[in-house]
Amino acid sequence: MTPQDDWFAREAYLTLRRLLPRLSPLLPPGEEGARFLGRLEQHFATVFRCLYLLYNNHYDFFYHLEMILTAAARLYAARPAALKALDQQREANPLWFQSQSMMGGVCYVDLFAGNLQGIRAKIPYFQELGLTYLHLMPLFKSPAGENDGGYAVSSYRDVEPKLGTMAELAGLADELRAHGISLVLDFVFNHTSDEHEWAKRALAGEEEYQNYYYMFDDRTLPDQYERTLREIFPEQSPGSFTYRDDLQKWVWTTFRSFQWDLNYRNPQVFNAMLQEMLFLANQGVEFLRLDAVAFIWKEVGTPCESLPQVHDIIQAFNALTRIAAPAMLFKSEAIVHPDQVNSYVNPQECALSYNPTMMALMWEALATREVKLLYHSMRQHFALLPECAWVNYVRSHDDIGWTFADEVAAGLGINGFDHRQFLNQFYTGRFKGSFATGQPFNYNPVTRDMRISGTCASLAGLEQALETGDALLIDHAVSRIVLIYSIALSAGGVPLIYLGDEIATCNDYSYEHNPAQANDSRWVHRPPFDWARAERRRDASTIEGRVFQTLARLIQVRKSTPALANGRTTFFDTGSEQVLGYVRNGALLALCNFSEREQRVSREALRAAWPIPAQIVDLVSGQKVSFGFALTLQPYQVVWLKAAS
Repeated sequence: MTPQDDWFAREAYLTLRRLLPRLSPLLPPGEEGARFLGRLEQHFATVFRCLYLLYNNHYDFFYHLEMILTAAARLYAARPAALKALDQQREANPLWFQSQSMMGGVCYVDLFAGNLQGIRAKIPYFQELGLTYLHLMPLFKSPAGENDGGYAVSSYRDVEPKLGTMAELAGLADELRAHGISLVLDFVFNHTSDEHEWAKRALAGEEEYQNYYYMFDDRTLPDQYERTLREIFPEQSPGSFTYRDDLQKWVWTTFRSFQWDLNYRNPQVFNAMLQEMLFLANQGVEFLRLDAVAFIWKEVGTPCESLPQVHDIIQAFNALTRIAAPAMLFKSEAIVHPDQVNSYVNPQECALSYNPTMMALMWEALATREVKLLYHSMRQHFALLPECAWVNYVRSHDDIGWTFADEVAAGLGINGFDHRQFLNQFYTGRFKGSFATGQPFNYNPVTRDMRISGTCASLAGLEQALETGDALLIDHAVSRIVLIYSIALSAGGVPLIYLGDEIATCNDYSYEHNPAQANDSRWVHRPPFDWARAERRRDASTIEGRVFQTLARLIQVRKSTPALANGRTTFFDTGSEQVLGYVRNGALLALCNFSEREQRVSREALRAAWPIPAQIVDLVSGQKVSFGFALTLQPYQVVWLKAAS
């Protein structure tokens, strides 16, 4: 230990001894209170270190520290008995989420089932698909009209009235858990809407609440900050600051003018957001997706992304959650450089993280019919600490940005800027021979940066193929959907399906006629779930049936195959530029042909990666496999090979 570590350990010990007499009366008697105190002893050093690094410049630091611990104790005391029992269960099996039985789904409540009661009625559908993890997109009270798809939160303790009530949400969490499904919600902790109670009180002139946000009397500091900031939504909300005439101040608004960035330099903000977080844990939320993690600390002269203090904040939140609601885990959402993405995924911060690099590069490989950038990027960035897991997805509610590392691309002779221009042209259908039907999102004419909107089926070529009626093109599009989802299912981590993809939903252009959505092309891939089409899922002669039945079968294969539990994934050189290969936990070998032509993988390449068994079965087809000098893969074919039992 360094002298600084020694100092932190000693000060944390002495501070906790002083605080314990004040905290103990707030706790339940007996074993329940003792469990909280035991967890506090275990994690307090982390809490103290992180909060001291963030807030020691405040003269009343120890007062704020006591208030934060008091909030944690009170919310633990209010935690329902069933959730305290779940806490103990999760502590006894902390890696429960790494099982091969984990399967995620994500949807908007209103678009999928109308309201929370509708979601509850669809539990049999979730079970049919095999879900054990259900992410409901932002469902909190938010402004009418434009609200960034619910990410402008007006209250963390109130469900949007048209969707239901907080009591209904807690009841849904209980019902889902009874059916083996964990509830996942977003925690939008970088900003609130300008209709949040804190913002309203700031607008009323209350200085205490103006300090909850970043507000400036003139452009001096905003101009200094903006020199090193990137624009996130240049089309909808240029710049990072909005002038409010009703305040006579500039407000920091990284994303949209109605989303006010919270000021985590103020310890009162940390305490307030901790209470919102633990309140949600007490409703039965088992995973919190931490939205826009990279942006929550600001420093002049920096990009204000992924600064060291961001990690201190998340570690402090994590440690306090381990004390007061340890059944709840964090999932990171950081669409940044792959090295920065990985920096948030550790037991002290987020046990899970989206895997944006793999998602983007699966689409890149489909466009180029080459896997070299995907392969080399995964070799460098896929491995995580054994206590953690990726959430592997094909698309989300958001756009697709090409978040590969330029230095990895350069090592392969690929110019990152030029390659992104090609991918943007390809996925908006402007490149000759493209199969994709996507839409541009937030083109920046200065940087020429752009992202892509579109459903999985439309980006994979189904929309275009259906317009032509060409059976071969339709087959190829369906095969592309299955191909990339097969990787999400088998590469290692928690697979996540955007509900609607399993019935091959294409783009919905009706958003163009809705004034609140027309300037945001992401609504093209957020259509209402088509339950009439879903009825065809059991008919294998339909496209819906082909996709649904294939994915449902692969999900069941995953659940029955221990080799597909989270663990070691070894990407290897297949000797084919078109075929991605990886070995799972030393026991299963996956091959994925990213082209519409037959490809061959030599026995030598397979033997170098995997001790080839005497008898092999392909779990995808259920057939035994034999080959001589090479294994032949059909267009877009996927195989999961293991020793035949």
